[in-house]
Amino acid sequence: MSIVTAATVFGFTACSEDTLEESYGMAEKKAAAEKSMSIGRTVLVYMAGKNDLTHNNNCRNYVNEDLEEIKEGSRKLSSNDCLLVFVRRYLNGNNLETPWLARIQNGEVVDSVSVRDMGIMKEDARACDPEVMEQVMRYAYTNYPARRDYGLVLWSHSTGWLIESEVATTRGYGVDNGNYVNGSGKWINIPTMKNVLAKMPHLKFIMADCCHFMCLESLYELRSVADYVIGSPAEIPGLGAPYKEVVPALFESETFYSSIVEKYHASVNGNLPLSVVKMSEMEHVAQATANVMQSVKANLGGNYADLTGMIHYGYLSKKANFSPEYNFFFDAGDFISRYASESDYQQWKQALDKAVVLKRIAYRWETNNIWRYAFVDFEMTEEKFHGVSMFIPQAPTIGEYAKMNEDVKQMEWADAISLL
Repeated sequence: MSIVTAATVFGFTACSEDTLEESYGMAEKKAAAEKSMSIGRTVLVYMAGKNDLTHNNNCRNYVNEDLEEIKEGSRKLSSNDCLLVFVRRYLNGNNLETPWLARIQNGEVVDSVSVRDMGIMKEDARACDPEVMEQVMRYAYTNYPARRDYGLVLWSHSTGWLIESEVATTRGYGVDNGNYVNGSGKWINIPTMKNVLAKMPHLKFIMADCCHFMCLESLYELRSVADYVIGSPAEIPGLGAPYKEVVPALFESETFYSSIVEKYHASVNGNLPLSVVKMSEMEHVAQATANVMQSVKANLGGNYADLTGMIHYGYLSKKANFSPEYNFFFDAGDFISRYASESDYQQWKQALDKAVVLKRIAYRWETNNIWRYAFVDFEMTEEKFHGVSMFIPQAPTIGEYAKMNEDVKQMEWADAISLL
């Protein structure tokens, strides 16, 4: 099958130069149009799992486990709900599998097509190759056009906004080929992902079932491609969301994000911070942050911020004593409240509260690091928890900050708030 666009028939934005008439025959156009009349919401679960999530030392294949949960959850869907999965994984051990896209319906895999069926002829069709991602998503949303709206679940690893070349150790979303540790895989940076998603139909939501996605840098970058983003500012469990319960919630008309968050939070006994951001408010958050940063910079007097005792959602080493070179993804509000005046902080918080429409606190969460080393240097409270993280520059002599201080300039957020 060929990769096609549907801008002229189904009314969504796509930036391909090919027209529907050039790519489709009349019979295919009619079939797609008839299908669109019966689909309310189309949700694509994009599983970039050819990494240590399917090939690891504890012999668990999280893609396989979550696929079974997704199948079970699909039994509760109506015929108007279209649930798609794209899967790239190791099957068992080092055994590889040709990536495929399929609809999951009534507990079964139906309409399965390989990447070659979709017209992707690359010898190694990596899930995090932007060309592959674009072609898969275009095929999915074109062949299963929705009458109402679209959703996307990003299933894999993530290191938030951290940016490098697409071949990097820990930078971006969804390492592909190789594992999380050895750096032999390929990631996609958030700005590159934004360019892909900008060519797709506008999304009602992105559910990020991956670590560290709820950072202001990534959220601002993606502000124009989705109405809501749902995820965690911290590390998440390897198995991720409880899809048996979450799949039906993905298709709720108005209450989807609250249902997703409540079911996810309950599945880990509350041990995962989660939040939902309304993306149309991110411009206001950026403007409020630009304003409050003037107060912050004045109070710092040209010095770098002391981050001791501040909530952080990531840790790069097992070190008993606090050191900012090992800690990153600091809670945005915990930082602002410490270094801005109270009145300036409250004005900023009003803007953030309109954006963060739902949040659930966690006092500890599952992490690859040992908790007693990594996260004992701060106190988590309802007042200090704001549900989103923010990069805070440090002296370039500390750890990787010389590089990170430069890397963050590639994010639109840094320009919008005059971070440096």
